[in-house]
Amino acid sequence: MGMAAVLSIIGIAVFLFVPQARQSIGELLPPAERQLPANQLHEIHEPDAGEQIARILFIRRAIDARLDRTDYVPIERISPNLRNAIVAIEDRRFYEHWGFDMTGMARAALVNIQHGRIEEGASTITQQLVKNLFLANEQTFTRKAQELLLALDIESTYAKDEILEMYLNVVYYGAGFYGVNAASEGYYGKSPAALDLPEASMLAGIPNAPSELSPFTNFIAAKKRQAIVLDTMEAQGFIDARTAEDAKMQSLMFRPEEHGNDIR
Repeated sequence: MGMAAVLSIIGIAVFLFVPQARQSIGELLPPAERQLPANQLHEIHEPDAGEQIARILFIRRAIDARLDRTDYVPIERISPNLRNAIVAIEDRRFYEHWGFDMTGMARAALVNIQHGRIEEGASTITQQLVKNLFLANEQTFTRKAQELLLALDIESTYAKDEILEMYLNVVYYGAGFYGVNAASEGYYGKSPAALDLPEASMLAGIPNAPSELSPFTNFIAAKKRQAIVLDTMEAQGFIDARTAEDAKMQSLMFRPEEHGNDIR
């Protein structure tokens, strides 16, 4: 085998298996067409094979095309209360896995096999980020395979805190609020950095079912979900029992133009 062939093989291997090398090449390409995240679209454009390959190979370029940087909040300006609450309730092994949780997947697989269809997803924060950015909200095995592949790509390209930051800035918090800045200002009239534990724990409970768990829609359901978030944070060592109980009892002050006074 000639030297040129060896160098070609090495170049291909680096391109395929060294994510940062791929992303550097992606930065040299023309910017991808600006698009809204999938969770804000009524209909999802199904990309052709070329688009799918480009998305996988140059994931950073694809994500940059879907993030609204005008309302984007860096993670250091998001309250640790919210960051911890989201990890606790959505993905407790977030800092340990590589984009998917084998324990959760094994449990979900048994349920899905029993029903012959996708009934339970066991999605990690990374998988949820993929879904919110790119994928139609349908439960099929093909879509789940795409989700896993893209999640692995994201995990190999971004640091964990970058992934959490993007998730917090993209996810839907109900009441028309996409992203943590819109939700924090919309519900409480304050910046994400200023969220206290009661506020953050209620906000963290909403993405599970935004249309049902928004306090503007159903405060009782939102309050019950908040208690689950706080209990989960306690169980995972983020807070102690006294702190959890105190947070459950504290009143919440919503924006005056939405609700005239505090709600307990």
